[in-house]
Amino acid sequence: MNKIEHIGIAVKNIDDSNELFAKLFGETYYKMEEVASEGVNTSFFKVGESKIELLEGTNDDSPIAKFIAKKGEGMHHIAFDVDDINTEIKRLKNEGFKVLNELPKKGADNKLVVFLHPKSTNGVLIELCQEIKK
Repeated sequence: MNKIEHIGIAVKNIDDSNELFAKLFGETYYKMEEVASEGVNTSFFKVGESKIELLEGTNDDSPIAKFIAKKGEGMHHIAFDVDDINTEIKRLKNEGFKVLNELPKKGADNKLVVFLHPKSTNGVLIELCQEIKK
C-alpha cells in the first residue's frame, strides 16, 4: 500500500456538508460525482496530499443511507492507494482478510476499488483504490 488515498465520510445532505467542509478547509470541493451502481453522490476535497470524500446516499437502500440509519453521519471508510489491486486482493485474502467484492469495480474519482469487511479489520471499513490507467 502506498498511502492513504482518502477518508470517506457519510453525510445526510451533501450540499450542506460541502458548505461545512469548504469552511473547514478554506476551499471548496474539486469534484462531484454520482456512482449510480452504489447509490451514492460524492464530493472530494484535497487536504495536503490526501483527500476527504463526502458520501450521500441517493436512495434508502444504498449502503451509505443504511450506514447513516444505523450509525449516523461520520467516518465511513479509509481508502489506501495500491499499485496492483488484484495482487493486493490475493495477498490480503491469503492473510485472512475478508474481501467484500472479489473483483474490483469502478468507483469514484477514476478508481478501481475493493472493500475489506470491517469484521476482519477491527471494525474499520477499508477500501483499496487503484487508478484506472487510460
